[in-house]
Amino acid sequence: MRRLIAFSCENERLVGTLDAAAGSTGLLIVSGGNEVRAGTHRGMAALAQLLAARGVPVFRFDRRGVGDSRGRNAGWEASAPDIAAAAAAFRREQPHLTRVMGLGNCDAATALALFAPDSGIDALVLTNPWLGGDDPLPPPAAVRAHYARRLLDPAVWRRLATGGIDLGKLARGLRRSAGAPARQPLAARVAAGVAALPTTVVTARGDRTAQQFRAALPSVAVVELPTASHSFADAGDALADAIVGAVTT
Repeated sequence: MRRLIAFSCENERLVGTLDAAAGSTGLLIVSGGNEVRAGTHRGMAALAQLLAARGVPVFRFDRRGVGDSRGRNAGWEASAPDIAAAAAAFRREQPHLTRVMGLGNCDAATALALFAPDSGIDALVLTNPWLGGDDPLPPPAAVRAHYARRLLDPAVWRRLATGGIDLGKLARGLRRSAGAPARQPLAARVAAGVAALPTTVVTARGDRTAQQFRAALPSVAVVELPTASHSFADAGDALADAIVGAVTT
């Protein structure tokens, strides 16, 4: 059964949606960016319905200043109180829960990695976690993947033989592909959060944010899905299966 839930966070009224179910493990969905709790193309609403039908309670919410929730939108970096308040509301509304898992994509995954250990959340499912950075160029891992694809194309070799490729640009790209990725402070903080709780990380193979994560934190095990979509738009079933597997384990 789906219903709206109002709850408080630092004297502001927040709104969430509960898909109730009988299972003892619940999924708290945290939205990324300024996305409302329904998700891209209502993807999170559809996922909640799917999981509830399989016995998994799901709670989605709008943080302060987003969607139906009041207050000032201070971005994901200020969302720790929102996440903690949502987790507490979820447990109040579903008192049979013995475990709450947090799910977030992009900067919502980052927020969960940083804040979940102190928010009453027991485990995490992080998809395409964002590690920040303002570099306009792709990371070395993305460059290597790009050139690996190009060098398998016979047309590229024909252009190389006939002078149709800028050798200077090619050399610069290959040098960048060999560079070691810089370990950003945010990456270290995310790594610590991943280590603090049982965590499943799901990444999209061709997504730049996912490539940055894999390059910066190669020791973190990931479930990699064969898509370039940041929101897994063309891999919905595979993403749902990965989430269901994590939640029901």
